[in-house]
Amino acid sequence: MFVLCFFPTFAREIKRIQDKMNTIFIVLPILTLLMFDLGLALKPDDFRLFVHRPHALLAGLLGQIVLLPLIAWAVGTVFHIEPIFFLGIMLIACSPGGSSSNVFSMLAGGDVALSVSLTAFSSVITLVTGPAVMDWATRMVGSSADVSLPVGNLLVQNLVLMAVPILIGLFISVRYATFATKLHGVLKRLAFPCLILLASVFFVQHRETIIREFPQLGMCITVLILLSMGGGALLSYLMRLSGREQRTIVIEIGMQNAAQAITVASSPFVFNNEVMAIPAIIYALMMNVVLLTYVAVVKKSSLG
Repeated sequence: MFVLCFFPTFAREIKRIQDKMNTIFIVLPILTLLMFDLGLALKPDDFRLFVHRPHALLAGLLGQIVLLPLIAWAVGTVFHIEPIFFLGIMLIACSPGGSSSNVFSMLAGGDVALSVSLTAFSSVITLVTGPAVMDWATRMVGSSADVSLPVGNLLVQNLVLMAVPILIGLFISVRYATFATKLHGVLKRLAFPCLILLASVFFVQHRETIIREFPQLGMCITVLILLSMGGGALLSYLMRLSGREQRTIVIEIGMQNAAQAITVASSPFVFNNEVMAIPAIIYALMMNVVLLTYVAVVKKSSLG
């Protein structure tokens, strides 16, 4: 993302495109596409894993739904983050697992079936828990951040932009399995470029603020990711999970859906505050750096 500093022509082109269209018309379609692709990758059996392997799924969900917001609150407090950025960090923690976590789990020799199930369950559960946690966080710092949260709007937006695309994708996956597999094969290649495009658009618009705040926010977010991964490892150990399950849960808790956090922050129906999306933009960069390093270490250890 920060290579844009060294490619002024590309930056000017992104800026020119951005000037011609509201940012939200870039953000919303990308999130909808990612959620639809997630639905295509799902199978009914992914939701039945809770019956067959409850401990593994419970560990992952506890880490994502309960532990991660607590860590985000603690880290934001310790680093004395500005209220608007604090809310942005809490948004990350309230988001479900990112679809890329399934790929990272595969690369790390993890349990891909568990990863997909955790992404599916967290995407459904955070439709409700996310607005509840953000309502609390906004009430706590809302006056100093000069923002408010229309909880009803957030619930409706989550339903329209996340639940509906996932259900449509799941329906196609069940009824037209072969077509769904082929379409997912195409769309999954677009997921990372779409996230990079999304981050690039916001970076160009807010590059001065991002560069100025990066030393503190970058460190804060890196600590958040590392503590989240450590919490995942601890939960896995306490529940006596296998090595493959542990690697999966570490990745799932350390890799959240940055696109959703950006969407909620910038949506005119919810917070309508693009500055609040800056932590998620930095998170999109740092989570890939940290998780790729983790995957490399895991693979080297297995070879050794």
